[in-house]
Amino acid sequence: MAPEPLPRRLAAIFYADVAGYSRLTGTDEDATHRALSAHLDLISNAVAAHRGRVMHYAGDAVLARFDAVVDALRCAVEVQGELALRNRDLPEERRLEFRIGVNLGDVIEDRGDIYGDGVNVSARLEALADPGGICISEAVRSAVGSRLKLGYEYLGEKQVKNIAEPVKAFRVLIDGAAEMKTEMVSPESPTLERPDKPSIAVLPFENLSADPEQEYFADGVTEDIITALSSVQSFFVIARNSTFSYKGKAVDVKRVGRELGVHYVMEGSVRKAGQRVRVTAQLLDAVTGQHIWADRYDGALDDIFDLQDQITATVVGAIEPYLNRAEFERIKQKRPDSLDAYNLTLRGLQAMNELNPHSTARALQLFYKAIEADPNYARAYVCASWCYRRHVQLRGMTLAKKDKDECIRLANTSLKVDDTDPYIL
Repeated sequence: MAPEPLPRRLAAIFYADVAGYSRLTGTDEDATHRALSAHLDLISNAVAAHRGRVMHYAGDAVLARFDAVVDALRCAVEVQGELALRNRDLPEERRLEFRIGVNLGDVIEDRGDIYGDGVNVSARLEALADPGGICISEAVRSAVGSRLKLGYEYLGEKQVKNIAEPVKAFRVLIDGAAEMKTEMVSPESPTLERPDKPSIAVLPFENLSADPEQEYFADGVTEDIITALSSVQSFFVIARNSTFSYKGKAVDVKRVGRELGVHYVMEGSVRKAGQRVRVTAQLLDAVTGQHIWADRYDGALDDIFDLQDQITATVVGAIEPYLNRAEFERIKQKRPDSLDAYNLTLRGLQAMNELNPHSTARALQLFYKAIEADPNYARAYVCASWCYRRHVQLRGMTLAKKDKDECIRLANTSLKVDDTDPYIL
């Protein structure tokens, strides 16, 4: 019997190494080693402060792992800013500068260390960086988006050692220590300007079921509520990717309001037992932290859509009491005829959001099963289409013509079935 494969997980990998260390040791080895030790301590402290973990040191190099890619890049910028300040008053021949590479990819965790192409790519990116600079992969650039106030320069596709496919690399544009300190987002995060119209962030609902594998169901309920509220034209609703960054964390509502720039925060829980489901929800004022309302919704699993409508209607009524009834009727999404199709789609979404090629392939199979269970469920078609886009995102490869044609067919079919669902649009 073949051995079980080692578990893999998606992580942000931070790799820092000194530029020109051997040159410096030739002038004053003891002084250089003391400076290096101080710099390594600085990096270690910065990694811990940004919720990362140093995996190992290799001479003058540091390898660290982060769960959140924004934390990894923020840490890299802070490190380079602090090192630039330390080097500012030193003669050039005494400056100890680091290169940093940041990647987002699959890693194997074993015996307290990490391995795999995700790690190797981060080391290759470090080699492409300038002394005192940062180089990141396309996966990092896409994941970070505009959340950090930084510039990026595309360096092209780089063929690097021991990596089969070319790596699309970006230089992070940071101009001096002072600019880095003001342009980066601080660990406390900035206060975003709140929009004029009612704005709300729906945090991931907690899974209170006895079975931890029901996590997908709680996430699915959360996503459906986000989608329903997004359909209300007078609302500003934070996207799923932003609110799910708080999943599994103890959060302060006021801080969430500042970081996401919203007036209201909604949170809750889902308990699924057999054919019964209980959803609790509460709405809070993100400015004052005060409760606006809290309620509990019980019903049969077949009534899950009615429960979601009740929650959405309550939110609408609490925030916009004069909202036109026709507006609420419009937010009701097209429901699947088969509860199996809905369940399969939620499982597929959970797999797809694990952000690795194996899980994305499993998600695609689940979405096709959902389509087979209910050929008129538009959401299953569009999720299947999105799997092909994820394939490009995670592997950095273009689609074969037959896959591209299938991706477009699925997307067009979802629009034909339901051209009003904001998830599809």
